[in-house]
Amino acid sequence: MRLYAIGDIHGQLDLLKAAHERVLRDGGPNAMIAHVGDLIDRGPDSRGVVEYLMRGQQEGRPWVVMRGNHDRFLPAFLRMPDWIDPGLSSGQHWVDHPGLGAAETLASYGLDPEAPRDRLWAEALRAVPTGHADFLASLPLWFLHPQALVVHAGIRPGIDLRNQAEQDLVWIRKGFLDCDADHGALVVHGHTAISTATHHGNRLNIDGGAAYGRPLCTVVIEDGEVHLVEDEGRTPLLPE
Repeated sequence: MRLYAIGDIHGQLDLLKAAHERVLRDGGPNAMIAHVGDLIDRGPDSRGVVEYLMRGQQEGRPWVVMRGNHDRFLPAFLRMPDWIDPGLSSGQHWVDHPGLGAAETLASYGLDPEAPRDRLWAEALRAVPTGHADFLASLPLWFLHPQALVVHAGIRPGIDLRNQAEQDLVWIRKGFLDCDADHGALVVHGHTAISTATHHGNRLNIDGGAAYGRPLCTVVIEDGEVHLVEDEGRTPLLPE
């Protein structure tokens, strides 16, 4: 049973559709696709990405979508406009942080990101469909498949999957990226942008940096083998 996985999307709807086309050519219309999260922020069409994935699931597509750290920002802002994610070392609000991509997300909903935060919040409550906010807030934190464990950022080594903390699953780097232990399953993740998908033996990072103008990585995992799925076909990804 094969599994396809797609890296951090970050508002890149055209790249997401192209990734799905690659999967369609390689695995057909019923291929299982896992998305590692970070649907929104930085790219030009966060609204379109959310709508596209919601519609696909509603139509019965075998798509699973993980919750990334960026996917928490918009629904949290709508619920608690002054909330600051404890995972942000800067201590800055999503709207005020220059590098998080809130401006692009809010603009995709027709809002002026330069407006004062209180006015922006009031307008966002009207502009962002409740269904979009609910979808982002309810995304699962992990997906265990016979081929791999799919999460956004990674796992805390040595902790049972059922006891993993959300903060780790969407934010972890130190303690996971530098761990070479066998996790019991290949951990497929994003969150840490690199130049292309890289197989580390116990984990597979598929955040190729689509948020920064690089490709949206698509991989297929089958019978213990991993391949990068590109327009030209499959390229083996061997453990480094």
